[in-house]
Amino acid sequence: MSSLQETAALLAHSLRTRRDLLGPRRTGVSRESLERLGKTDLRSKNSPISNVKSEMPREARLAALREAVSTCRKCEHLAAFRTQTVFGAGNPHAELMFVGEAPGADEDKQGEPFVGRAGELLTKIINAMGLSRDDIYIANVLKCRPDMPPNASGNRPPTAEEMQRCLPYLREQIAIIQPRILVALGKTAMTGLTGTDEPMGAMRGRWFTFENIPLLATYHPSYLLRNGSNTEKRKVWEDMMLVMGKLGMPVSEKQRGFFLTSK
Repeated sequence: MSSLQETAALLAHSLRTRRDLLGPRRTGVSRESLERLGKTDLRSKNSPISNVKSEMPREARLAALREAVSTCRKCEHLAAFRTQTVFGAGNPHAELMFVGEAPGADEDKQGEPFVGRAGELLTKIINAMGLSRDDIYIANVLKCRPDMPPNASGNRPPTAEEMQRCLPYLREQIAIIQPRILVALGKTAMTGLTGTDEPMGAMRGRWFTFENIPLLATYHPSYLLRNGSNTEKRKVWEDMMLVMGKLGMPVSEKQRGFFLTSK
């Protein structure tokens, strides 16, 4: 079964569960679509599952996918270690989507992406663009916090194998939200999305594509916390101005001058 078919199968199972528990009126999908979904043979290459999903509100599709993610045990070591999965948060109709690598301890505890110190900095960057976190969507390549040895502190980056197992969920999120722009926060996120192993300094500020969507690489906020010179902050801000330009957002003179310093 392909990764797309696998994700579709998980979504179909979750939708049937929601239908049984909540009834048709609260599933966010018509009875006709549910009947079509029930008759869908996911093993067929001509399965109409994508057409059925496209008729549903994005909120309902994301909710169904969230339920599938919450019970995922593709990586048993991660499932045993996590407090909860961290699906994603934000506007289902966002034009701009940020993608990080994996949840940390704070995210694992609260169930929301980017809620620690790096998350606070990301929020400041988003606000400086004239946006709020309610305007955009944030998710990670990996939906579980990578496991740590007993009594060890901190966080570790996800492995390539872990990210590949989890990538179908992110692909489905992106397909549902249909953002105009994707921003990868850090090298690990770029590796998870594209498989590239280039140095981050060579990738940032460049446009790539993911599923035909423009994808920009920039430094992870945690990098700025460790190397918080205005020079490095300026690089990230220049990347954000590229995003704003691509989205047709106005850039004020004040915004153009952020972090212009020789330090």
